Amino acid sequence: MRLGVLDVGSNTVHLLVVDAHRGGHPTPMHSEKTQLRLAEHVEAGRLTAAGADGLVRAVARAKVSAMNAGCEELLAFATSALRDADNSAAVLARVRAETGIVLQLLSGEDEARYTFLAVRRWYGWSAGRLLVLDIGGGSLELAAGLDEDPEVALSLPLGAGRLTRQRLTEDPPARGDLDLLAADLDAALTPVARQLRRGGQYDLAVGTSKTFRSLAQLAGAAPPGAGLRAPRTLTDSGLHQLFGFISRMASADLAGLDGVSPGRAHQLVAGALVARAAMRALKVSELHICPWALREGAILHRLDTLGVPTPAQRPWPLTDRYPGTRNQPRTATVLGTPAARRR
Repeated sequence: MRLGVLDVGSNTVHLLVVDAHRGGHPTPMHSEKTQLRLAEHVEAGRLTAAGADGLVRAVARAKVSAMNAGCEELLAFATSALRDADNSAAVLARVRAETGIVLQLLSGEDEARYTFLAVRRWYGWSAGRLLVLDIGGGSLELAAGLDEDPEVALSLPLGAGRLTRQRLTEDPPARGDLDLLAADLDAALTPVARQLRRGGQYDLAVGTSKTFRSLAQLAGAAPPGAGLRAPRTLTDSGLHQLFGFISRMASADLAGLDGVSPGRAHQLVAGALVARAAMRALKVSELHICPWALREGAILHRLDTLGVPTPAQRPWPLTDRYPGTRNQPRTATVLGTPAARRR
């Protein structure tokens, strides 16, 4: 079947279209992004009218693209930026009314769980006990466990974009601000590391998503042209050396580096600080970089639950055929939880 996943994040609205079937490897067919920087449109705890207007337009465009791509279903969700907005319910209702798309508001814990599922499937059971880190624009997700559903799944408000806006206001950042933020990150992550280590040692530590991919590439990992399956790692020593270099650069100069998206360049230094603090607190000297993350986890979970509704909560109920059209994608209104969590 052809599935579309619409991920409304702090930085981008990202549509991923895949061909997939239960037990099979999802094959990417189409991907498109709108650089919305939604989190920067949250003022006094509320998403601004301009931010909501931009979101409606981006979702409408993604809907048309999903239709044109022949998607049978469109799985749509929003993460940190909308999760933090006091008026998220009104914004989601407006998106539904004007586009027909039902955006599910994901919790941070479920973000961590879906990402963990994707990483587990990528590396398989032979990877043993996994530790998974994901630095987003608004939050940091961490998960650890031996199964497909993690034993611990956490989300902290330590995203690269959030910390840049709140703590690193100069460009390039002032040395004093960097030192203060590093100390605060160490204090915040020390108790979290203890919680994650309670289940035992990790056999494999993994970083996912754009921040870790960019940092790894800048530190010498294989570029995207080497292929999806080329092994990529980020070491603590490599990250330390890289941080000394990028922390002195303005965002305009960072945007010119290979592997750095212009729209995310301004938050790369904060992302590196979070990565350093997390690896230090968790006593990780090397992270493997996984190409799969939240969107792939949502796809895999949907495939796992095809034809297996539960009485209490149907995973991904298929509702809301768009009025006045034929052969339209169906919207999924409930994400559900990864398979192992339903025990």
